Amino acid sequence: MDALGCLYGPALKVASASEKTSFVVSSGLPSIDKRALHKKNFKSTSLVLKKNASVLRCRCMDRGGSLKKTGGVDAAGIQMGDLVTPNGAGVIGLANNLVTPAELDTDTVALGTVAAEITPETNKFFGSDNDVDLDCPSKGFCSIPDAIEAIRQGKLVIAVDDEDRENEGDLIMAASLVTPEAVAFIVKHGTGIVCVAMKEEDLNRLGLPLMVPDKENEEKLLTAFTLTVDAQGTSTGVSATDRAKTILGLASPDSKSDDFRRPGHIFPLKYREGGVLKRAGHTEASVDLATLAGLSPAAVLCEIVDDDGSMARLPRLREFAIEHNLPLISIADLVRYRRKREKLVERSAIARMPTMWGPFQVYCYRSKLDGIEHVAMVKGNIGDGLDVLVRVHSECLTGDIFGSARCDCGNQLALAMQQIEKVGRGVLVYLRGHEGRGIGLGHKLRAYNLQDEGRDTVEANVELGLPVDSREYGIGAQILRDIGVRTMRLMTNNPAKYGGLKGYGLKVVGRVPVVSPITKENKRYLETKRSKMGHIYGADLSGPLSTLLPSNVVDNGASKSS
Repeated sequence: MDALGCLYGPALKVASASEKTSFVVSSGLPSIDKRALHKKNFKSTSLVLKKNASVLRCRCMDRGGSLKKTGGVDAAGIQMGDLVTPNGAGVIGLANNLVTPAELDTDTVALGTVAAEITPETNKFFGSDNDVDLDCPSKGFCSIPDAIEAIRQGKLVIAVDDEDRENEGDLIMAASLVTPEAVAFIVKHGTGIVCVAMKEEDLNRLGLPLMVPDKENEEKLLTAFTLTVDAQGTSTGVSATDRAKTILGLASPDSKSDDFRRPGHIFPLKYREGGVLKRAGHTEASVDLATLAGLSPAAVLCEIVDDDGSMARLPRLREFAIEHNLPLISIADLVRYRRKREKLVERSAIARMPTMWGPFQVYCYRSKLDGIEHVAMVKGNIGDGLDVLVRVHSECLTGDIFGSARCDCGNQLALAMQQIEKVGRGVLVYLRGHEGRGIGLGHKLRAYNLQDEGRDTVEANVELGLPVDSREYGIGAQILRDIGVRTMRLMTNNPAKYGGLKGYGLKVVGRVPVVSPITKENKRYLETKRSKMGHIYGADLSGPLSTLLPSNVVDNGASKSS
């Protein structure tokens, strides 16, 4: 007997019972009771083909959509290209890879979707609009436009970086508008180390080299200090008046190298080109704010200390901001603000590409930030850009190219391409530089070793001192905009992608789950993504993935994951 194959390659199968084998294709992940596998019964959302039996509770249509049979359908009557659905429901199976029972992998449960269930935007998966509005400040912080206006008026702003970085707040203002009074306030409430962030070309013009070469910089966050300076004509250089004069001189486009003494009491810092989009530090945030305010690209910054001399942290920084009526912003909000407004990619080439799934147009985009080239596979005429089927896929060399069984990446990529081909209109964006959720290939392999010792994918990253997920989807959003997408049905199980793509003139109007087979190799990985990273695999799934597995997989405590 021929069995029903799944969309993404060899038929993805089943469980062996004592005297029969069941072949399953389901919409999303079905809820399964205690008898579902090994003498178990599937719920009516599943299609079950039994040896020498019929497909239960389903109807079968040919490739053209004509009804062939309803009710019980003989398995032998399902042919290549036929669509199989439960009565009254959407398409969930496609007989495009027919196999025999001898070819079945009994360690794998079939959980593939074809025209998968579309989850409406009102579903909790999407969250509220404020959760992903790029102009909505993080809770407890002021908006970026308010901070820009304060900088434009010569006022001070407090900028806070990420908790995983310094978790500190700096007083920031435009260097070109500094006053002795402002410097006195900064010195009183800060560390006393007053810095001026500047662009490299201005530092070169003034003859201010780095204190140490980049390769020898051992400062924790690689802050690029230059030689310190005082302006000529100042006394000791320490007073608020002297420091203000030095700062104004550094900010002036007319200043020359001879206008300063070395060493001094002001610490110039080299700004990294690209600003907070390349390095989310206070140096870059200060210059970005001054530039956005239309002022010279130079800014004063100094870390705020508490009354006992320790570094001030939240919530003390919030109290300080309220006490002195200063805007308090998050550098993460500034990153989102810039990403929404600046074009970060450029299209470099388009070509026709025949693939194993069908013909596509391949677009190449180059990031202006780091030069990385990304790819978009486009099917059909995007036209008005409405209701486009979209997958934004993170690069995974091990899964996509070498077929690693530790993750579900390769299966998701193939399923997405096949679904887009079937629909005849859609886009798959392939984002490079996302290996290992952004930690890179080498770190990813080191994390594998820790996982083999018992950690899960989250614990391994944390133990290596790496972020759990550092991927950013703004580049993908800009690629979709350039192609012409406006509203999309997003193929994802990851709620973070919704927030990462919305806010660039794009709207997510539905979700298509991308459900891969659960195996003994990836079981723990998928369960960790569900329980610790918020991934949602289907509208029916609320419990652990282990409920979907045969006992020979569930009981294998040595399962590997990625």
